[in-house]
Amino acid sequence: MIEDFYYLHSHSITHMTILGISAFYHDSAACIIRDGKVLAAAQEERFTRKKQDESFPSNAVKYCLDFAGVTIDELDALAFYDKPLLKFERLLETYLSFAPKGVRSFIAAMPVWLKEKMFMKRVMHEELAKIGEYDKSKLKLLFPEHHLSHAASAFYPSPFEEAAILTVDGVGEWATASICSAKGTEITIQRELSFPHSLGLLYSAFTYYLGFRVNSGEYKLMGLAPYGNPKSKNLDDYISKIKTELIEVNEDGSIYLNQDYFSYATGLRMVKDKKWEQLFGFSRREDEAELQQHEADLALAIQKVTEEVVLKMAKEAQRLTGSKNLCLAGGVALNCVANGVIQNEGIFDEIYIQPAAGDAGGSVGAALAAHHIYFGNDRKPEKPDAMQGSYLGPEFHEFEILQQLKKYKPVYEKLDESELYPKVSGWLDEGNVVGWFQGRMEFGPRALGGRSILGDPRNPDMQKKLNLKIKYRESFRPFAPSVLAEDAEQYFKMKSDSPYMLLVQEVKEDHLKELPENYHSMPLREKLAYERSTFPAITHIDFSARIQTVHKETNPRYWKLLNAFKEKTGVGMVVNTSFNVRGEPIVCSPDDAYKCFMNTEMDYLVIGEYVFAKESQPEWKKKITFDKD
Repeated sequence: MIEDFYYLHSHSITHMTILGISAFYHDSAACIIRDGKVLAAAQEERFTRKKQDESFPSNAVKYCLDFAGVTIDELDALAFYDKPLLKFERLLETYLSFAPKGVRSFIAAMPVWLKEKMFMKRVMHEELAKIGEYDKSKLKLLFPEHHLSHAASAFYPSPFEEAAILTVDGVGEWATASICSAKGTEITIQRELSFPHSLGLLYSAFTYYLGFRVNSGEYKLMGLAPYGNPKSKNLDDYISKIKTELIEVNEDGSIYLNQDYFSYATGLRMVKDKKWEQLFGFSRREDEAELQQHEADLALAIQKVTEEVVLKMAKEAQRLTGSKNLCLAGGVALNCVANGVIQNEGIFDEIYIQPAAGDAGGSVGAALAAHHIYFGNDRKPEKPDAMQGSYLGPEFHEFEILQQLKKYKPVYEKLDESELYPKVSGWLDEGNVVGWFQGRMEFGPRALGGRSILGDPRNPDMQKKLNLKIKYRESFRPFAPSVLAEDAEQYFKMKSDSPYMLLVQEVKEDHLKELPENYHSMPLREKLAYERSTFPAITHIDFSARIQTVHKETNPRYWKLLNAFKEKTGVGMVVNTSFNVRGEPIVCSPDDAYKCFMNTEMDYLVIGEYVFAKESQPEWKKKITFDKD
């Protein structure tokens, strides 16, 4: 329980440096804080170039220590984002309760647990010893519960003195969702939902059945859902079957999943394929198979059910806490459509979403929980928040940029700010795609103008060009707008700022274009052909957009670029997608950026003040293949 962690402290300590770590499941990451301030955070995948790297985050730890200028011996504590023994208990109890089912899965899982995960302290010390020498007896290791780490990651950086906290994910130790009340430094659990009943795992089960990879393809499922026909009998039928056979939804947002249809508790698969085939009338989509309308309809059905459950959970959180502020974390908090539904309901005045809401953000929460709960240190909320715009990763200066790239003998031009922004905005206006690499790397799954690929939102060919020639991914995938915060209400039905691209809202009617009456019943490919608004590259099939509001205070260089584009075109907005290709993590270093640039049909690359035009570069012979993601 959280209480075990709460009352271990005897007195507060100032000038503390704490390292937070999440690892061994997916999205390993490290974070370092000093006196409660988040200094640096990064995911291991960015350094190893292995997407969703689950290994001990050695590179991320080294980066955090170097940034803070400390050694391991100088840390006041290291906090790991969950309790491995509780998780092991859940594993054992689950297998026992389902026995004799799951023997194969049990045999596969046990050696890993017995060798590594159960003896986490020993594993941590072994991995840290590879980074540098230190005195093991002096390093305090702390293990807050998984959902406390999530809750802490959302509340402590938020601008709120008090709030309700809703965390929803697959599963931590036992909890799959929790409602907490928070005030000052105190976080109190009000309600928990326990494994195997999990909204996150339900969504992942549909991710699997529709042919995407679990733990990484959920956002594809969310992107596919709007292609479902909201007026079709199929949709009503699928929703009915989901709510009749798979899930029981209670008024307070708690759920019961019918385990007759699922295998995730004990098996090596998410669902029982044959039973799902009988239920929905079609078999699991094979990876890479062309998407069909009934699959899009099923995606919309589970998205609608998810929104219903999340909204009920949010209402229950408000009822239990009485708060008008809501903090969100956990993997399901990355479902920006569901977040928009909560916002539009108006049950909370303010909503704050941790930008690294998934397991990576657990490293932030673990460190902050240690600081405020275990050590009893005070907290002063900051506005707009304490995440520094999520720009918490490595930054590369002029010498480092040129050193990394000299082996490629690139051709470049150095421009000062007075030339840079007008030139780049001109290239965008001409239909070019620009790789934009500036300042510190973002922490979390969204590119926010530090490691981004940019285009013109007015260009009707831009979505197709970015998907097929730059990202090498499915053509249905939507793109997000980065918009000047002060201009956002001109284009979108905004109810608040959205600095972390975690809220979906509709494009305003005066920017929409008239569509045929049979639009919703058209096949997927035909829908894509229609321009839905004056900004076709960022307007999704349901007339919505996943918005990033850009603020001069948190990213002045990106703001200046958008402002220059506005001065040239009258539009203070660009298309923003992450600087990577399919199957790869977002780029971290100038070396990563140049290779990505040369392996795609990007037109220009801007790293700091250095500009690289594709047509001027030396011949690039290195060919790469793009993995499935």
